[in-house]
Amino acid sequence: MEIFSGAGGQDSQDWATMLLRMYEKYCATKGYEFLVLHQAYGEGGGPEGRIGTKSATIEIKGNYAYGFLKKESGVHRLVRISPFNAQKLRQTSFAQVNVLPEIKEKEGELEIRQEDLKIDTFRASGPGGQYVNKTESAVRITHIPTGLVVASQTERLQGKNKQNAMKILLGKLYQLKEAQHVKEIEEIKGKNISNSFGSQIRSYVLHPYKMVKDLRTQYETSDAESVLEGDLEKFIEAELKYND
Repeated sequence: MEIFSGAGGQDSQDWATMLLRMYEKYCATKGYEFLVLHQAYGEGGGPEGRIGTKSATIEIKGNYAYGFLKKESGVHRLVRISPFNAQKLRQTSFAQVNVLPEIKEKEGELEIRQEDLKIDTFRASGPGGQYVNKTESAVRITHIPTGLVVASQTERLQGKNKQNAMKILLGKLYQLKEAQHVKEIEEIKGKNISNSFGSQIRSYVLHPYKMVKDLRTQYETSDAESVLEGDLEKFIEAELKYND
């Protein structure tokens, strides 16, 4: 899973951190492993001492984890009174969620040539610029033909971070291949086929009223606090039924 903050500075970075926490709590209730592989921190000073997130990459492991979470891909919209605005004005923030399957190279019929990769190492850092370790164990891989960039920094061994980054790259290439396939079908059929990636899928309103609504299934609840604490089961059930 990848989470990216949208335009909007501190508000959007704080929203990305809220989503990161929401999915972590959902995974805990499902018994899934939740490991942050890479996180680019934003500004601090958020509510409850939260530090903003520019982007994060998370590995989630568990039975049917991808099947349950894949439809979470898309743009998530938050409306609230901004905690960063002295005038207490209402602010709309956006964050992008992207869910990728773990693909083994042979299974996905994908071949990655070493000459197509640019591999950089860097020091993993935490909020405030403090180093997680003193060695350049973090790895960033650029796939030159597509321009895709992936990174992993949480492991202390460079080889393990490289392995994690390659898994993310395979998932991205697989998703890119699927997107191209959908585009080809659209051209053949001559009509638009819904693709949640890159489009707004859910709205979280905390002011002037409280409501979380999925814009695809139309499922909604006024218990926004529970949703942000990881209670996503009804939304995910509705998504599964809708797609069936």
